[in-house]
Amino acid sequence: MIITRGFIGIDVSKHELDIFEGGSNRSYRIANAKDALSSLAVQWKADGAFVVFEATGRYDILLRRTLAAAGIAFARVNPARARDFARAAGFLAKTDRIDARMLAAMAQALSPAPAAEPDGDLEALTLAHKRRDQLVHMRQQERTRRTECDDAVLTSDIEAHLRWLDTRIAQWDEEIRSLLARSQRLSRIARLLRSIPGIGPVAATTLIALMPELGIQQPKQITAMAGLAPFNVDSGQFRGLRRIKGGRKRVRDALYMAAVAAARSHERFRSMYQRLRIRGKPAKVALIAIARKLLVTANAVLRDKTAFQT
Repeated sequence: MIITRGFIGIDVSKHELDIFEGGSNRSYRIANAKDALSSLAVQWKADGAFVVFEATGRYDILLRRTLAAAGIAFARVNPARARDFARAAGFLAKTDRIDARMLAAMAQALSPAPAAEPDGDLEALTLAHKRRDQLVHMRQQERTRRTECDDAVLTSDIEAHLRWLDTRIAQWDEEIRSLLARSQRLSRIARLLRSIPGIGPVAATTLIALMPELGIQQPKQITAMAGLAPFNVDSGQFRGLRRIKGGRKRVRDALYMAAVAAARSHERFRSMYQRLRIRGKPAKVALIAIARKLLVTANAVLRDKTAFQT
């Protein structure tokens, strides 16, 4: 596959970046450091480059910030999607150098949507939300250990840790409220989301932090991103069960709990749940359908900048 000038693929690791430049077909490695990236960014900007790399958590933060500061368009793609493209395009071997070339080919062939401009307030909220989730997960683990523990000393230690976790989670809740209040845009989004039945402060924060595409993408795309879109399993005369798959699990979990609350507290969603159950749908399937409806509603609310109307 010939990759034309202007398409650049980068394989990101903690300490190094493997780079492939289309046109010159040049592969090279640099340090994942500010000085090394800054000098390249000037050249890429002059060439009108489009850069693609896989999402790698904290390891690609410097790359994202440097590209954004230089005004270079880039896309941060799902690693599973990149691997699927590699197999389809015949990139069967896997090394850092090959992955960089594959990502440049993906940029040329698929033209993935460029990433949005970085938002410092949103990044801070995302980190705070992630830390809160980590502490909540720890608390659930400790609660499980307490139920299985019959030693008084260990039980006392677990309960002391649980009290500390409760305090820290409450502090992070306050920090999240402060971050939302500090940003007029995020505060407005939170108010719109909270107007939807079942969506409380945690679900609203999860959607803001982990679904920045809300209000921008089409409903089918949004539900697929969250892993709430039912996919066909058909072949010839066979018609299989539609199943959800993939997507952003944390968003799906938050919307599932919101669906439980909406089905209990709001007539519209309670009626929807009852209709699905009467038609023979299992309880979880009915709740997933409500979760999907809540997400589509959230997308419309943010798109139209109008609170939920009963």
